[in-house]
Amino acid sequence: MHGLRYSHEQALENAMLRQRVITALVLAPLTILLILLLPTSAFACLLAMAFLAAAWEWTRLAGMKSRVTRGVALGVVLIAFVALWMFRASTWLWPALIAAGVAGWLLACVWLRHFAFAAAPTPENRNLKLLAGAFVVVPAWVAGVSIHQAPSYGHVWFFLAMLLVWAADTGAYFAGSYFGKGKRKLAPQISPGKTWVGVYGAFATSALVIAVAGWLLDVHDLRLLGLIVVTIVTVASSIVGDLLESLMKRHANVKDSGALFPGHGGLLDRLDSVFAALPVFALGKLLLGL
Repeated sequence: MHGLRYSHEQALENAMLRQRVITALVLAPLTILLILLLPTSAFACLLAMAFLAAAWEWTRLAGMKSRVTRGVALGVVLIAFVALWMFRASTWLWPALIAAGVAGWLLACVWLRHFAFAAAPTPENRNLKLLAGAFVVVPAWVAGVSIHQAPSYGHVWFFLAMLLVWAADTGAYFAGSYFGKGKRKLAPQISPGKTWVGVYGAFATSALVIAVAGWLLDVHDLRLLGLIVVTIVTVASSIVGDLLESLMKRHANVKDSGALFPGHGGLLDRLDSVFAALPVFALGKLLLGL
């Protein structure tokens, strides 16, 4: 019986992996083309649409039941995007929001340590989670557009930020699958499948990617070392983003944020790491003068 159960679980895992691979093979080329070919104005609109769709899923996880109320919440975020686009030439507003986004993810680390906080389905906890969602979505959009509109290889830098998240996710998956069995868990109360071995795999894979990419982008010496450090911090923040969404799903007692992508769940399931990574990568890039 034990062998049969193991075979069944292995078959389910393999089927899920096939679904994830097929979905990624369909979505990845389209995403890369849109990142590299669209002008920033069109890209900002597309990014806003994707982030609003993820924010819609976040409102459900936060505990909002009424579709009308959730729509109003999304309208507020949309107005914020439009206003921020109009003031994109400000020398301090966008960097301040990016820094606020980074600070928000530092606070998220504290929340993860006290994972039962705000778990009860009360109006106060719902509003707190909605406020947290604003700090997740808005600074990430500002950071993403800021990277993409940079005068020197902005489109490529944004693609690189996404590539780091993808590489980290892939490295963590395979390192955890092949070397993490029975190893120390990262956050067993929040996401039992994640191990520290997976984290090390994510760091190693992303550091290798940025070393090659930095060399191709003519980033050398101390700035390349700084870029590798920024990458490690970015990947660490992406893991925090993944864990925060897992925490939200545990509080809401759901497996996925949605069912938009076969094998991948909802859009928020695909963007949770990106939301955390973009502000950190944008701030690091700004501090390095890249």
